[in-house]
Amino acid sequence: MDHIFNGTFSVDRQGVRWIPEAGDGVFSIFEGGYIKLVDLKTNRTENLVARSDVKDEHGRQLGWSEWRVSADMQYMLIKTNYRKQWRHSSLGNYYLHSIRDKTTVPLHTPSNPPVTSYATFSPSGLSIAYVSSNDIYIIPSLSALFTSSSSSLPAPIRLTFTGNETLIHGVPDWVYEEEVYGADHTLWWSPDSNSLAYLSFDETDVDVFSFPIYNPTEDSYKVVPYTQDVKVKYPKPGYKNPLVNIRVFELDKYLDGEFDEEDRTRPAAVSSLTLTLDWSDRQRPQDSIVQEVAWIANQTLLVKEVNRAADRGSVVLFDLSQSARANIGKVVRTLGKDSEEWDGGWIDSAQNIYPLSSNLGPGGSGAPAYLDIVPDAKGYNHIALFSPADSSKPVFLTTGEWEVTGNILGVDKNGTIYFQAARPSTDRHISAVQLPSSVASHKAGAPTDLTDLSVPAYYDAHFSPNAGFYLLSYQGPGIPWQKILQVSNESFNYVLTDNAQLNRTYEQYESPIISHSTIDSDGYELNVLEMRPPKMDDSGRTKYPVLFRVYGGPGSQMVSNRFERDWHHYVVCGLKYIVVVVDGRGTGFKGRKLRNPVRENLGFWETKDQINAARTWAAKAYVDPKRIGIWGWSYGGFMSSKVAEANAGIHSLAMAVAPVTSWRLYDSIYTERYMNLPDLNPEGYVNASISNVTGFHNVDFLLAHGSGDDNVHFANSAHLLDMFTRAQVRDFRFRMFTDSDHGINRRGAYRELFEWMTAFLLEKWGKGGRRRSW
Repeated sequence: MDHIFNGTFSVDRQGVRWIPEAGDGVFSIFEGGYIKLVDLKTNRTENLVARSDVKDEHGRQLGWSEWRVSADMQYMLIKTNYRKQWRHSSLGNYYLHSIRDKTTVPLHTPSNPPVTSYATFSPSGLSIAYVSSNDIYIIPSLSALFTSSSSSLPAPIRLTFTGNETLIHGVPDWVYEEEVYGADHTLWWSPDSNSLAYLSFDETDVDVFSFPIYNPTEDSYKVVPYTQDVKVKYPKPGYKNPLVNIRVFELDKYLDGEFDEEDRTRPAAVSSLTLTLDWSDRQRPQDSIVQEVAWIANQTLLVKEVNRAADRGSVVLFDLSQSARANIGKVVRTLGKDSEEWDGGWIDSAQNIYPLSSNLGPGGSGAPAYLDIVPDAKGYNHIALFSPADSSKPVFLTTGEWEVTGNILGVDKNGTIYFQAARPSTDRHISAVQLPSSVASHKAGAPTDLTDLSVPAYYDAHFSPNAGFYLLSYQGPGIPWQKILQVSNESFNYVLTDNAQLNRTYEQYESPIISHSTIDSDGYELNVLEMRPPKMDDSGRTKYPVLFRVYGGPGSQMVSNRFERDWHHYVVCGLKYIVVVVDGRGTGFKGRKLRNPVRENLGFWETKDQINAARTWAAKAYVDPKRIGIWGWSYGGFMSSKVAEANAGIHSLAMAVAPVTSWRLYDSIYTERYMNLPDLNPEGYVNASISNVTGFHNVDFLLAHGSGDDNVHFANSAHLLDMFTRAQVRDFRFRMFTDSDHGINRRGAYRELFEWMTAFLLEKWGKGGRRRSW
């Protein structure tokens, strides 16, 4: 256990921060008190900034958590006084540093606690947009900064004037951050820096969820007589969502107009040049989810919107070059039930639109065109070209019974598109495909592979801005390594990490025997991973317990060829248990045919798959059928609880960490995407939640939850405990981890959770292998 938690098997992974402003193939490192630039083309390293030069207004050296550099390499934007907010968002004080003059000025007056949530340069590097106290500001020009006796920034243009706790501009509210964008901002500069698109959220009618913080300090022995309540505008299924508007501020027209310094703080001057976007057939405001906003040209914007049930949607194109009605968009694609390809599932939430440079569009017309990742006729996600941008039909550039994963990694000057794909589903490989010269008769062909598909492997890649270089990260199944490669030079090989020490360490320890297979469950082929103890006796003379590890959420994947060394490996090697992972119906990277069955019925088919898998293992000669259990966290905790509820007579133990127990208690956007609205699927919500706890009498059950969980609220476990009380379910183990959020890591809680689960397993099952008595 110590080796798992003290870093003995930790993998050295490094990211490469490409610096496009310095040219393709240039990345930054921090070394010797300097941020340095490494140029792979010239094999030279030079200093960019000394940390000792970055000082606050009082001459004290600043520490920072984030930094960006301007396009002309003259300025750095740094974030200090980091204060975590939610999963992706944080607050801080921002400073602008002149690299040439070694002078640093605050973006605006620093505060404690900080109130600025995001700041970024425009693509040209001549302007800065930032969000402070939920309002957006633009510093329009940095050209005069540090060239005069003044040491302060020019007065900003204030774009919004209503920001408060319920009106939010330019950054997402809780539910959009968690379930839609997975990011800390919802503002986007146009490529030419002349316009800024942003989202405005009105949470006035969204209900508040509150939870207490019992101890705001890191001292576990601290006594705090009165709790502090955290209040979150958190929409739940069937309740009111935030209302969202998409707006565009035309900075170039503002700067070209007759506006003086005072106008920069006047709402009328700003509103006259702010477009609120609209289109025909838009969802009612209370039903609208804005999934994606993307500039695909200087004056061309795409918006992707779906309804709350995520079964209808539109892709809308805005041509902002129009002299009139530029704010009225044209629906160019319909999604979900309104499309010919609808298969009864849901519209995934993703930001996959990739704009193409004007010189790369088929035919060389220069008209805006873009790539997207969409399901093909067989339900597999593939790269599609939309050229021109108002095309309604995709031209697929990849095809086959495999899926393109994540975002497009890069497109080079020759029109070569680089991407990651699940080929097969448990692997990840890096491949390339060429943009066609014409869309009229194009048929997708086999991609060119940059990694060897003949060997099971899991690769990721991070391409430089012009796709001339890429960081290739091998992530398993062997010991991971990383190297930077050059697309046009096969002999180029810059080793970033080789994990040589981990290789030497690993030779000194026994490891689980890991195998991959598939099983059939009601006609569906499911991926399976089995971890066996080293030197295991599989003759049948020794019987081993089996602990199933489950997550199972829609589109997820647990069975893969990634290298992992965690608590499960301790359970296998230290306790001599078998650990099995099964990706059931609803999980990802095997096409929509496997994903769609769970629609409007979460937990039903996934539970059947886990029970079917457990029965398969119970029948194996080396398995002790009386010691079969399951555990999971979050959606996995929900799954473990559903298995216990099913009372199938196969599992004798279940452990649930931070589980959803009723989908009426989780957030609206995630839940309704898969379950529809409660009024339209009332029976489904009952069936998909834990509603009958009789089965918990027949299983050794462990429940854990953090009281400060802003994601899966502690109310879920409280609800389950209430049902236990009424049904007199008593033989279970429960623990609340004080003030921990969904990650359960406050004041030493993370390791303690696993120590506690380990003790529970040993109490109920003892050590693993038991010789059969004849």
